[in-house]
Amino acid sequence: MNQIFNRAWKGELQKYFTGLFLTLSLVILGTIDSAPAFATGVYEIPSLSSLSADSWVLDRSEVLSRLNEGTINSKLANLAQNTGQEVHFVTIHRLDYGETIDSFTTQLFEKWFPTPEDQANQVLLVLDTVTNTTAIATGAEVETVMAKDIAESVAQETVIVPIQNGNKYNQAFLDASDRIVAVLSGGEDPGAPVIVETARADSTFKSAAETDVKNSTIWVIALLIAATVIPMATYYFYQGFSN
Repeated sequence: MNQIFNRAWKGELQKYFTGLFLTLSLVILGTIDSAPAFATGVYEIPSLSSLSADSWVLDRSEVLSRLNEGTINSKLANLAQNTGQEVHFVTIHRLDYGETIDSFTTQLFEKWFPTPEDQANQVLLVLDTVTNTTAIATGAEVETVMAKDIAESVAQETVIVPIQNGNKYNQAFLDASDRIVAVLSGGEDPGAPVIVETARADSTFKSAAETDVKNSTIWVIALLIAATVIPMATYYFYQGFSN
């Protein structure tokens, strides 16, 4: 009788382990795949015509306050009305695999402004908030007023410095809009922000990218441990029960 019971039990136990293994495998694969789930490709950015006419900021990462976004929109709208130069700011959270901030910005610039004529009076500044990297694209007419080195300084210094000093995204874009508006309006370039070197301990805060990777790793390790411990505990429990 015990032999019949043990054979039946071993068959059920084998089915249980097989089902558990398959389930945990699917969960682990889903966890690993979920890391880039919120990556942004150019194809996901709406066409410019589908955005409202007064929308000069597309904050997909939601790092700007509504008040400051409204302030920037107002400044850029006035600039367009007064000079014909149009500036767009875009924030995204995570690039597609294999994409760089430069390639993304170039592709979006060409998507929104397909021809050289469309591009002539345009400025596009893009920030990825996972890597905190920026890129800027400018048209030919813009470059006669705002030199490329100034445009690069806006992207790599005016925007990046406040972000590096406490993730001050609002200040970064407010400063960028002020500098761009001043230059494109024919005024003097305010210049890049002054970097003040201060002695400080290394930050104990993780970047968004590091946090995402860490969380995914923790989930995978926990599931692997569960996949090992639960079947073993179940097996020994039922072994004791059958004896």
